[in-house]
Amino acid sequence: MATAVVDGIRTRYEVIGSGPPLLMFSPGGFDATLDKWSTQGVYARIKPVQHLSHDYSCIIFDRRETGESGGRIEPISWAHYVAQAKGLVDHLKIERAHIVGACMGCCPAVAFAVAHPHMTLSLLLYWPVGGAKYRINSRLRFAQHLVFVHQHGLRDVVELARRDGRSFGEDPRGGPWVSVIRRDQVFADEYARQDVNQYKLIVTGMEQNLFDRDTAPGAEPEDLMRLEVPALIVPGRDQTHATSAARYLEECLPKAEYWDVAVDAQTEQTVPPRMLEFLGGAAARA
Repeated sequence: MATAVVDGIRTRYEVIGSGPPLLMFSPGGFDATLDKWSTQGVYARIKPVQHLSHDYSCIIFDRRETGESGGRIEPISWAHYVAQAKGLVDHLKIERAHIVGACMGCCPAVAFAVAHPHMTLSLLLYWPVGGAKYRINSRLRFAQHLVFVHQHGLRDVVELARRDGRSFGEDPRGGPWVSVIRRDQVFADEYARQDVNQYKLIVTGMEQNLFDRDTAPGAEPEDLMRLEVPALIVPGRDQTHATSAARYLEECLPKAEYWDVAVDAQTEQTVPPRMLEFLGGAAARA
């Protein structure tokens, strides 16, 4: 594994394979580590990196505040995740790349394309998160963390993080910085000493930044509609990955291909070939 420092925050990354670059925003919600591409649920089944890396350089990384990447206490928005990714491709001296997002990684993927359209060769969006239930459940997670902070204080958050080992998604009480608290003693000490009322405002702002709609978050529809980038959208179908969110992205992205395939039919035999077909066509049109 390699590391890069982007805006003062450490990012763990790996480049697998060779060929044109694929910048890949990991699945896994608030535990979006690079290993999720091969270990989590559907990704363990379809093995995207294993197949894509035969023809492309797959750039995978721990999103800030997850895994071995660092973090900073601030009201994080999708733009912060975009800044991390942009800093990483600059570090690698890459001028243009195909952008791949999966699960919650679709949100910073589309935000990256909006912010840096000339760097974006194509968008490949697998199981975009979204829908009313996703928004409700995401906000509930932040609310549960704030209740714990209000009742117990920040030092108890640090103690919970150190003894528990679970992610924010698994136990919302630990909050969105739980991974950094667990790994970085200096960060944990600073976290515990900060003003609790200011911290509550930061967390509330972060929740409002990230989960402000009942469809796929990440970028405004008017910005997506102006994005002349080829896109492939592969829908999920559950309370986190509402099919309506995938259809919304199809509606907004003018050069979108929507692969209308049932989840049960998304296998290692069907998904990687479709991804490679799309990427090859997008490269030919670039």
